[in-house]
Amino acid sequence: MAVLKRLFDILVAAELLLVFSLPMLLVALAVRFSMGGPVVFRQVRPGRNRRPFTLYKFRTMTDARGPDGELLPDGERLTWLGRFLRKTSLDELPQLWNVLKGEMSLVGPRPLLMRYLPYYTRRESLRFTVPPGITGWSQVHGRNLLAWQQRLELEAWYVEHWSLLLDLKILWLTLIAVFTHRGVVVDPRSTGGKDLDEERMAQPEFLRHARATRV
Repeated sequence: MAVLKRLFDILVAAELLLVFSLPMLLVALAVRFSMGGPVVFRQVRPGRNRRPFTLYKFRTMTDARGPDGELLPDGERLTWLGRFLRKTSLDELPQLWNVLKGEMSLVGPRPLLMRYLPYYTRRESLRFTVPPGITGWSQVHGRNLLAWQQRLELEAWYVEHWSLLLDLKILWLTLIAVFTHRGVVVDPRSTGGKDLDEERMAQPEFLRHARATRV
């Protein structure tokens, strides 16, 4: 089944790159002229078996800094174009290259930040037994509107119940979500939510539990 999933990923990602080649070129030019270079944002994320890889996205923020030399908050660095790209999910298109390279799948748990690695429970760490995805079970159930615990539980459920039919269902629901902008939060910080590490560092009971159960 894993071979079929990989074959499906290659065929669909290659076709989507052909279909979206012109839109991707136009987005790249728009980013270049509105924000300068680089056009593509690169960040190291943990993949299958926690192996680091470089994730690609179209750039949505400037590098504006305050008087102290520190980067301004994300919401202040987001450009009008960046907001549009995030709202339409067009910023995620470069990840089709990650899929072709075998670093990601079309469907799977979203690859989160490297600094979150110490904060997963044993069950939540199931996410690292499969390739991360461009979209996933949590993405079609509320995306950034979900609390961290809900998101991570949905992704663990996906790993336990994975099938090609489930992947097809998620891809269909993703199309609906993209066109309706359901669950999209352009600036997650605007909702007052915390990053996963911040949230769990503030929960001593979780840290005790994690130390006892983490793989």
